Amino acid sequence: MTAIVDYNAGNLTSVKLAFHALNCEAEVTQNPEVILQADRVIFPGVGAAGSAMRNLSELKLIDPIREVTARGTPFLGICLGTQILFDFSDEDFGTPALGILPGRVPRFQPCNPRDKVPQIGWNQVEYTHQHPIMDGIENRSEFYFVHSYYPAPDNDEIVIGTTSYADLRFASMVAAQNVVATQFHPEKSGRIGLKLLRNFINWNP
Repeated sequence: MTAIVDYNAGNLTSVKLAFHALNCEAEVTQNPEVILQADRVIFPGVGAAGSAMRNLSELKLIDPIREVTARGTPFLGICLGTQILFDFSDEDFGTPALGILPGRVPRFQPCNPRDKVPQIGWNQVEYTHQHPIMDGIENRSEFYFVHSYYPAPDNDEIVIGTTSYADLRFASMVAAQNVVATQFHPEKSGRIGLKLLRNFINWNP
């Protein structure tokens, strides 16, 4: 069973519907025991880092998430769920995050007023390293983004895909052992996003 972590950060219905379309059993849950017993874990979210971390703490989900990532359970972060895997987010005047991946999450600072923040819409992802999550998906495919902050890993070796926006090339896909994470929304990226989610279902790190 795949657990979709519900920490009151929104965007859960579209993720569950995507897994339903793939005929994959997925349960939206706030139950730490369900997360600990899951075969795979999805960590999605939209919203702000500060409230997300408060919700995780209040729901007693921080330790279960750290445990499943540490013990090798296949784990997928999406959008805000990717950002708070890192050490620290600049959002909400600075937010200590989960520290599962090394790095921080700064805000876009565009010089050109045509580059709106948040970035909303389709953009290309260029692969930097091959990974099973991208099997059958062409390099420079487009995915759907909605975000004002972006991952800035300390270690470039965990970056598997990058995207250009606001005169910046940022890490839009990262992976480390059993953890893979996307700044974009595969569940909102049509056929190609469903292919990525199917790859995650079949992935055995």
